Amino acid sequence: MTKTLRFALAAPLALVLAACGSESSETGEIEGEAVDAVPAPDGQSWADTVTVTDMDGYMIGNPDAPIKLVEYASLTCPTCARFAAEGMEPLVSEYVNSGRVSFELRNQIHGPHDLALATLVRCAADEAFIPLSDQVFANQQQVLTPIFENQGAIEQSLNLPPEQRLVRLAEVGGFYDFFAARGLSEDQARQCLADEQAYTTIADNSTRQSDELNIQGTPTFLINGQQVDANSWAALEPILQRAGAR
Repeated sequence: MTKTLRFALAAPLALVLAACGSESSETGEIEGEAVDAVPAPDGQSWADTVTVTDMDGYMIGNPDAPIKLVEYASLTCPTCARFAAEGMEPLVSEYVNSGRVSFELRNQIHGPHDLALATLVRCAADEAFIPLSDQVFANQQQVLTPIFENQGAIEQSLNLPPEQRLVRLAEVGGFYDFFAARGLSEDQARQCLADEQAYTTIADNSTRQSDELNIQGTPTFLINGQQVDANSWAALEPILQRAGAR
């Protein structure tokens, strides 16, 4: 077990809230000329174009969009859930579908239950990653309540062999029923959660990228590689427009 994975599995559940809602540090004013819309290929929508990036993120939109928006998010973070509720529809309909902006979602892991959720949203087809993540955000209290009400059982699950840890955690949390109602079968979910190499990679990527890019909390947004001072749609949209999405 790597040091990173050991921390992800052992992190107290209180870290879920402690690491959420952190403000990013803006490293400079983002200004750009207005960019033209880029039509999607005939019969397609940019919102339906999904690319898995070399940063293990899932990007929707024009892969060559001149404005590249990245969000580091935790599926257990209330501030991230608020952004999804307030921002995803206008972001996709007004910006991603214009071809001017691509949107990439990357996971920052905040504890073992977050690691289980990040594994499950990757378990279906690539195009399901963002819709399933949005479903977790929209039902976050429902998803997390069993975790906080059964912390003893969660801690016991982490003492099991590696291939059983997240499988058992998901049982305690009721994750199988939640995802089955959204098209991911329990058998498929169990198989994904038993893959130690897969979930170790998610945890390691989270730690490495957080260290390299100074991602101190969630949500953290980057525009063309530059962190911006925003953790809500109301704060982020004007920055996108100053960057040229207007």
